Amino acid sequence: MRRQLREDVPPLIEVTPLGLAEARRRLIADMAGIVVSSGAFGIVFGLAAERAGYSIAEAVAMSTIVFAGASQFAAVGLVAAATPWPAIIVLTGFLNARHLLYSAALAPWLRRVPRIERAAMAYVLTDEAFALSLAHFRRLGRVDVGGYWIAAIGSTFIPWNVATVVGFLVGGSIGAPERFGIDVVFPAAMAGLSVGLIAGRREIVAVAAAIVVALVVAVAWDPHAAIVIGGLVGPLVGLALVSAERPG
Repeated sequence: MRRQLREDVPPLIEVTPLGLAEARRRLIADMAGIVVSSGAFGIVFGLAAERAGYSIAEAVAMSTIVFAGASQFAAVGLVAAATPWPAIIVLTGFLNARHLLYSAALAPWLRRVPRIERAAMAYVLTDEAFALSLAHFRRLGRVDVGGYWIAAIGSTFIPWNVATVVGFLVGGSIGAPERFGIDVVFPAAMAGLSVGLIAGRREIVAVAAAIVVALVVAVAWDPHAAIVIGGLVGPLVGLALVSAERPG
């Protein structure tokens, strides 16, 4: 199929336009594995919240209001350890700093979307919503706000919140979730989805930089910090490469 650039597509982004119906079918197909991983991860969070002494109302409120995945796990542990609130805010803020890069990557596609709607879209922006919607926009050749909501709500928000309740209620009977491999479902699904976003040299460079930095930080300091630092440095290297390639 002939490749082309559309007026509403960000510069330096090549797309292969598809019809809306076909693009959304592929989006829903991509979502299948993410729904499973979000549900599995949500069950683990519900279990963690129950064991940390949260009430079911507190666990549900955190999943619906905070809705931040890894930051929720970090916050549960910090609260259980009686960590001061300012420290919790700072630490979880750093953990979620990657969303600034997600927003920057999506901003060119959403520049014509009303600001209020963009704010609502930002509320449900997750790793999964970002990866799914960006791949969807590229396939479609333009922004599809409806597709973004399908990706964000259908792949993550609903499964995550339903699974939080399930995990909390049945947490006592699960035991150690790692026995069933639940703890690796989410990273495995995200790794598979991320491969589909590699469309050129800058993505390969960004991924390689993130892996190298994460490995160095993990060995020299802390594996948890490695995820955050690698996730921040990799995209920045990719952005720097794009800037260097643009004509002066």
